[in-house]
Amino acid sequence: MSDTVFALAYAGLAALPTMMQLALVAGAPFGRFTLGGRFPGRLPGPWRGLALVQAGMLVGMALVVLDYAGVIGNALPGWAIWPVLGLTLMTTLANLATPSRPERLLWGPVTVLMSFGLVAMLAT
Repeated sequence: MSDTVFALAYAGLAALPTMMQLALVAGAPFGRFTLGGRFPGRLPGPWRGLALVQAGMLVGMALVVLDYAGVIGNALPGWAIWPVLGLTLMTTLANLATPSRPERLLWGPVTVLMSFGLVAMLAT
């Protein structure tokens, strides 16, 4: 598979939690799918701010991956992909270990696929 395919898959998968984070910011009662299920319904105000930061980070990470693969150019230094890899792997571990079963079942597979695609892209 080409870097383009892996990068597009990563970006597409990253869009899923990004949309959920934006829904949380808007007050959707999806708290059981984030933060270990600490807030099963709507997130309190300050935590909605964190959801907005997370959405921004996901978009930024996807843009770095797309840039690295040459899908949207090659404007960033090559080393920019490594923090994205680290964050993606840490997120995957957190989603697989979360005490929230709904979060683990939904985001575990998504982030595993994101990690696999990124590692495969870097291995080519």
